[in-house]
Amino acid sequence: MRSITLLAAIVAALAAAPPPAPPRREATGFEAARLGRIDVLVDEAIRAKQLPGAVVLVGRGDNVAYLKAYGNRAEVPAVEPMTLDTLFDLASLTKVVATTTSVMILVEEGRIRLNDAVAAFIPGFERYGKGGITIRHLLTHTSGLRGDIDLADPWTGYATAIARAVEEVPNSPPGERFVYSDINFFLLGEVVARVSGMGLDRFSRERVFAPLGMNDTAFNPPASLRPRIAPTEACAGPGCPPGEMLRGVVHDPTARRMGGVAGHAGLFSDAADLSRFCRMLLHGGSLGSARILGPLAVARMTSPATPPELRDVRAFGWDLDSRFASNSGDLLPVGSFGHTGFTGTSIWIDPLTGVYVVFLSSRLHPDGKGDVTPLRARVATAVAAALVDVGPRVAAREAGFARHDFGAASRPAAPH
Repeated sequence: MRSITLLAAIVAALAAAPPPAPPRREATGFEAARLGRIDVLVDEAIRAKQLPGAVVLVGRGDNVAYLKAYGNRAEVPAVEPMTLDTLFDLASLTKVVATTTSVMILVEEGRIRLNDAVAAFIPGFERYGKGGITIRHLLTHTSGLRGDIDLADPWTGYATAIARAVEEVPNSPPGERFVYSDINFFLLGEVVARVSGMGLDRFSRERVFAPLGMNDTAFNPPASLRPRIAPTEACAGPGCPPGEMLRGVVHDPTARRMGGVAGHAGLFSDAADLSRFCRMLLHGGSLGSARILGPLAVARMTSPATPPELRDVRAFGWDLDSRFASNSGDLLPVGSFGHTGFTGTSIWIDPLTGVYVVFLSSRLHPDGKGDVTPLRARVATAVAAALVDVGPRVAAREAGFARHDFGAASRPAAPH
C-alpha cells in the first residue's frame, strides 16, 4: 500500500512539473545546440591538418547568428592566432564578388548586353572560331575555352594574358559544354575595363565595395593590411621571390603574373565585408542607402542560365547545382547559390530563408596539402540542420524547382 501511495505521489509530481524546455533558439531562428556543431567540425579538421584555421560567419537577413575564429592565421614562420578580422585570399570568389557584379552593373546600364559577342569588345577575339562566344557564355562557363592559359613558359603581364586568350582555340562550340574556365573570367574583367574606362580593381572598388562599406576588400591590398592577411604557401615561379611565403600577394599563378588584378582571382577580403555583400544580394541589390543592382538584375544573375540539357546548372557567375556544388552541403534548398575559392573559401546564400554562410580559410598554408571540400559541405549542412521556422515558402519553392528539369542529378565532390 505504501509503495502504491509513493508511486501516486511521483506521478502527481511529474504531472504538475513544467514540460522540458524546448531547445534554445536564437533570435535568428536557429537552434543554438545544432549550430554549435560547427565548432566540432572545424576543430576536427584542424586536428587532421586539413587547414590551420578558419573564420565562419552565419547570417540570416541583417542579423549575424554565428561568428567565430578557429585555430591559427599563420603557422610559418611564426604562429599567429586566427582573428575575426583576418583577411583572406578569396581566389575564385573574385569571379562573383567583383567580376560578375561589375558585369551586371554594366548590363543594367545598357552598356553590355548578355548576348553581345565578346569580339565586340575585344577586337581579334573572333579568330579561330570564337566569333560566336558571347558574354553569356563567359558568365556560365559554356564558351568552349579550356580552363586556363599555358604557364609553361615564364610570361608576365596583364596585356600578355589577354593577348594569349585572344589566340586561344576553343575545344567545343559555345553553349555545348560546361567547362570551368579562368580564361572566361579574366576576359570578363577586360570587358569591364574596356567598357567602363577603368580597371576592374577601380571599378569594383568605386561601384561595389566603397558604397557597401567593404573597406578592407581589395586587389593588391596595401602593406598596412599585411599583418591581418592569412598567408597561403611558399611562392614558386614568376611574380615573387622563390621560397617566400605568399602574404598579400595572390596565390593564383595566372593572376599573379597579370599583376594581381584579374577577373578570376586576386581579391582579398574578410568575413565582415563579405557579410555586407551577402546582405546586399538578399536585399535585392541594396544595403542601406547604397544601391548596387536592382532586384531584377540580382534575380537574373542568380537564376539558372545554362542550357537545360547540361547536367551542370549555373547562374551568371554563381553556382547552383554543378559538379562544384558539393560544398553547399545536403540540405540547403534548391535555389540557393554560391561559389568557392581554391584557397579554401566559400559563400552560400539562400534567398527565401535569408540565410548565408561565409567560410574563410587558408587551407594551402603552409605546405599546400590541406583540403576543406568535405568541411565546407559539413558546415553548410550543419547550418541548414540548425535552421527552424523556415516558413511555407521553402517547401513551395522546392516543389516548383522539382518541376524544372535541370538535368543535374547529383553533386559529386570536386574541390575548387
